[in-house]
Amino acid sequence: MPTTLLATKLYRPPPRPRGMVRPHLIARLNAGLHRNLTLLAAPAGFGKTTLLSQWLDGCARPVAWLTLDASDHEPTRFLAYLVAALQTVVPEFGAGLLAALLAPQAPTPTAAVTDLINALATLAQPVVLVLDDYHLVNAAPVDAALGLLLAHQPPQLH
Repeated sequence: MPTTLLATKLYRPPPRPRGMVRPHLIARLNAGLHRNLTLLAAPAGFGKTTLLSQWLDGCARPVAWLTLDASDHEPTRFLAYLVAALQTVVPEFGAGLLAALLAPQAPTPTAAVTDLINALATLAQPVVLVLDDYHLVNAAPVDAALGLLLAHQPPQLH
């Protein structure tokens, strides 16, 4: 992993040992895997991250996790973290793209997202990508990059 990215942002929090188990919500998350996107929204402190962690413990698909914060407001940085998160489940994924995103002359967000979509389309198995705390990013250019990814999302990605 390049030293310009913080590795701990890619760690999925472990489920709490005595956390409240909500089987009806886990069932809804499982049902959502048949769709392109699952959005989990609730006020702060309602256990969204805990629920996701519990759900992913039983999920049969590989899971890439990315915890976001306000410093991820620049599209190139956001996309570099997204590729790095996917590399936690497919180590060779997007190596050239990550290097390009971390270079002084990074590609435009549109070009990078296009390369990302093309790389995702070659994955042999489905992958779940979790963007935890996305609401903290609050940046229209990142929203546009993610919107482009979602508009052309390959079936391997949820």
